Amino acid sequence: MTQEELDALMGEEMIDGDDSIEDTDITSDIDDTEGLADELGVENGVPEAKSEEDDKPYGYTEENKHHWPLPATEEHKMVHQLDDVTKESEEKATEIFDIIENISNELMEEETSANSVIEVLTGNIELFTTLSKKFSDVEAFKEQLEKNETALADANKILSMINTSGDEIMNVMDIMQYQDIHRQKIERVINVMRALSRYMNTLFEGKIDDDKRVASAQHIPGDDNADIASTDDIEALLAQFGN
Repeated sequence: MTQEELDALMGEEMIDGDDSIEDTDITSDIDDTEGLADELGVENGVPEAKSEEDDKPYGYTEENKHHWPLPATEEHKMVHQLDDVTKESEEKATEIFDIIENISNELMEEETSANSVIEVLTGNIELFTTLSKKFSDVEAFKEQLEKNETALADANKILSMINTSGDEIMNVMDIMQYQDIHRQKIERVINVMRALSRYMNTLFEGKIDDDKRVASAQHIPGDDNADIASTDDIEALLAQFGN
């Protein structure tokens, strides 16, 4: 073997050795980087999201959770609930007015019937009064006179009760008018809330779409969180990525 062939063979072995060393160094660097990333709570260059427990506000407990705002689900949205209240109250008020109107109409019919009965009883009393005077010895005329007088008194009581009930129903209808006033007040509150919502949305409007913005950091210096990475940890991580 000549000297040139020997030099060429030695050169190839050195190149292979360097590749092996370089591969080992790269693998070691990657392993170290992944280990540090795990310690810092970083995955694929993005900090891991906080758990549901971490998302609860400071001071939140199961005992005082009723003091905190409810989650913005469909059943907890304020305007939705107020819209439902105004809609249902208006529907129920209409049903109540219909029932009251039917009762009032029935009372008016009964009043007409009561007046007719009173008119008949009054005529009977006049007749039996005349008969009792002319035939004072006939007890039947006196008995019928007393019965008609009693029936007339009862009929007058019924008519008075019907009139009183009609007046009470009119008072109920007047009171129910306040329900419509309350509905209008709630609608005014809804309109103010919606106007404020539109104003706030306009006030916080940006020129950049939210989907084009840079993601916010989960932990930054000053946060009260044990998972926050120190400045030295971040610099070491960046240095390893740079290598």
